[in-house]
Amino acid sequence: MGKKIVFVGAGAVGCKVGGHMLANGEDVTFIDGWPEHVNKINSDGLYMTGNTPEEEITVKGRALHLTDVQKLANEEPVDIAFVSMKSYDTQWATQLIKPYLAPDGFIVSLQNCMNEEFIAAIVGWGKVIGTIAAKISVQMPGPAHVHRNGPIMGDSHTVFRVGEPHGRVTPRAEEVARMCGYCDSYMVTTNLWGERWTKLVMNASSNPMSAASGLSSTDISQDADLRAVKIHLAAEAIEVGRAAGFNLEKLHGIDCGEWLKAVSGDKAAYKKIEDDYIAMGKKGNPDGRPSMGQDMQKGRRTEIDFMNGLVCMKGKELGILTPVNDGIVEAVKMAEKDGSKASPELVKGLIP
Repeated sequence: MGKKIVFVGAGAVGCKVGGHMLANGEDVTFIDGWPEHVNKINSDGLYMTGNTPEEEITVKGRALHLTDVQKLANEEPVDIAFVSMKSYDTQWATQLIKPYLAPDGFIVSLQNCMNEEFIAAIVGWGKVIGTIAAKISVQMPGPAHVHRNGPIMGDSHTVFRVGEPHGRVTPRAEEVARMCGYCDSYMVTTNLWGERWTKLVMNASSNPMSAASGLSSTDISQDADLRAVKIHLAAEAIEVGRAAGFNLEKLHGIDCGEWLKAVSGDKAAYKKIEDDYIAMGKKGNPDGRPSMGQDMQKGRRTEIDFMNGLVCMKGKELGILTPVNDGIVEAVKMAEKDGSKASPELVKGLIP
């Protein structure tokens, strides 16, 4: 028999990954708090689109509203629960699904930021796996519709990196990676924490830029002043991550040390990073926004405290100054309170 899988959080990433699992015969149940979304999945299926005709498919699926999760008590226990929620919803989502896990069942954190510790505090470290989804770039245009803004990466970039907190390769990590592979390229990593912080660097230099400026990723990539802020945000996060002992991976195929060189005046390193930002901005949907930019459009709370806020907090612990990250946190919070204040000018003056 196949494994019983649930996605606690049927947002863009959860639907994209879970939808491809459904399309390949896996037993998947979505759990979400958006009634229209849940109802439409149950009645019409999950509609998935992308930048190519081949990505357009509809899969029949089952979804439960949060108020109906107790129905799982009358079914076989859950083998794998993917928590795919905003970071600030991690703890209650874990508590929600904990009673329905099989004795050897476990939770996969398919999220931004670093939430494995929150999950482990509730179910124990033995029931936690982390999964990073890098450059998946998805959004929800409407209920039961998930759209991928970016291209399918395939061999050009490994999208899913699945890892155990203890760093060893296990059969269950390989199984999770295989399932994520229905969607795009995958690997099992022995460097979960380094991968996590590397992804945090990527997110911290892109997500708040869209949220505070109100611009798409493409528009940001074409503005020299905004690119400069991105480079400084990443460099600060890299410095903090290295000081904290994380073994950072390459960013877009470029060694993280190049960002530190760039902000120290190395023109060649700066140009290499700028060229990469410009090239990436020309791929995929020109109106696409990272998750925090989408949150701002929808008037939702952002993950800024768990993303750049974490960089600032760790920086203070280690005695490392993070002025640009401090500034972007304040800029995003200002835009959260009043969306009309989101503008490029809110961001451009952040470099000391």
